[in-house]
Amino acid sequence: MQADSIQLAHGSGGQLSHQLIEDIFLKHFSNPILNELEDAATFQVLSSINLQLATCNLQLAFTTDSYVITPPFFPGGDIGKLAVCGTVNDLAMRGAQPLYMSVGFILEEGLSMRDLERIVESMGRTAAGVGVQIVAGDTKVVNRGSADRIFINTAGIGLVPAGVELSAARVQAGDAVLVSGTLGDHGMAVMIRREGLAFESELKSDCAPLNGLVAQLLETVPHVHCLRDPTRGGLATVLNEIAERAGVGIEIEEMSIPVRDEVRAACELLGLDPLYVANEGKLIATVPAHEADAALAAMRGHPLGCEAALIGRVTEEHPGRVVLRTPLGAHRIVDMLVGEQLPRIC
Repeated sequence: MQADSIQLAHGSGGQLSHQLIEDIFLKHFSNPILNELEDAATFQVLSSINLQLATCNLQLAFTTDSYVITPPFFPGGDIGKLAVCGTVNDLAMRGAQPLYMSVGFILEEGLSMRDLERIVESMGRTAAGVGVQIVAGDTKVVNRGSADRIFINTAGIGLVPAGVELSAARVQAGDAVLVSGTLGDHGMAVMIRREGLAFESELKSDCAPLNGLVAQLLETVPHVHCLRDPTRGGLATVLNEIAERAGVGIEIEEMSIPVRDEVRAACELLGLDPLYVANEGKLIATVPAHEADAALAAMRGHPLGCEAALIGRVTEEHPGRVVLRTPLGAHRIVDMLVGEQLPRIC
């Protein structure tokens, strides 16, 4: 797993990505907030309401991300919509109400002005739709051939409601594991467009902002332990992250994992496993077992969670491991993604 130079697999979200974070970034940036390795950092801010009368503590969430997808336009979205949804979703996974964003553009010489405006318009429309203001930005232009048309970097800030605490470290044996809908839609929609493949029905990306779904879930089930969006590395990688962080085992049922027929067929055609394919509009939730039914009902009552499913449970056995039970009753270990399954996918 050692490498002397950066490889594409270092951006996969899998084992090489984690090794890079631990060996380089955490080595030099380590601090208690960063070391939690959640989708967004949360911290207390002392805000003066009245310097002579009172103060209050605000819990904020902060995140940053970069988007390098190829192609920049795909069925169900584009790099602009993706950038806003990805930032909103990282904040939502900590239970935060997204408020503000910054946006940085790296533009390649020769990029069509028409394409740029189409992307920016999409970003503005998506942000306005979830009540997020884009309040700061930057633009750089690089020589032709030095980028892939357009790269976007974002940062986002949100407010965490009092009493909300979501973290992989809170996951406990006995928790139910739920997913909000079908897996692999985004990754395969992008890959099919990239490869010029054709299917009877067009597969669309699931790219969507999840803050509304999260708010509805938390209102119904206030004891949710952890939320994660399975983007790079897919379901398998995120579940491995949770298992390792919490020191627990996770068992999932293959027959319970929702995957569209078109996604399954495309994965079989390309030799891919849908458990490792990126998603941009789905979440994984771990909740106390006795609240699983209420959590499912809450998610299914929202348009973005209507296909939610209970897919497994957290166990004290095989800590740090994810195990899948097949339809035949056999068990196999589901490892974190090794290598780069789908480069430049988000």
